[in-house]
Amino acid sequence: MSKTALLVIDAQIALLDSAWRAEEVITAIADLQRRAREADAPVIFLQHNHSSYKPLMKGEGTWAIHPRLAPQAGDIVIQKTASDGFLGTTLQERLRSMGVHRLAITGLQTEFCVDATARAALSRGYEVSLVADAHTTGDAVMSAEIIIRHHNYALGNLAHPKLSIKVTDSADMQFTWRSTTCGGHAASPAHQPLAQAHWKL
Repeated sequence: MSKTALLVIDAQIALLDSAWRAEEVITAIADLQRRAREADAPVIFLQHNHSSYKPLMKGEGTWAIHPRLAPQAGDIVIQKTASDGFLGTTLQERLRSMGVHRLAITGLQTEFCVDATARAALSRGYEVSLVADAHTTGDAVMSAEIIIRHHNYALGNLAHPKLSIKVTDSADMQFTWRSTTCGGHAASPAHQPLAQAHWKL
């Protein structure tokens, strides 16, 4: 079986308070957390420490992870300072130590940390599922709705010689499945079937 981790990126009060469809996204992430824990899949939180934006500075009340999505015993919380959740953190070491090959990516903000971390994971050889209805952002140079639709499309169509980002709805996300085998052993990520991108616009 391929081991999957649920990655919850920057689900912090300061970001969710102004996010598009925040209630629906919180509900989707909470359900994914429940299902991941039931399947004994790791639940990993990335928490952003901003250097100048006060609401996201470590220790501020709004810096905290949203109470409806709060980590539970056994979950992992990794703090970060860059949009790329791998940069300057222990994320890759933790994933490697647990034998994780696939990431289900959720959280905020779509065009910043979700995008950067999904791309970084793909480049590091991880299978990536972007959960289409479990990431969000706020209005910026375009509406949040358009930003999210664009990223579901673009990330689902990135070029890679062996892997792709699968864009899936939360209801269809699975935390256990069979991998292909090579000589009776679980296949490495390079030998597993490519995920087919699909999206909902």
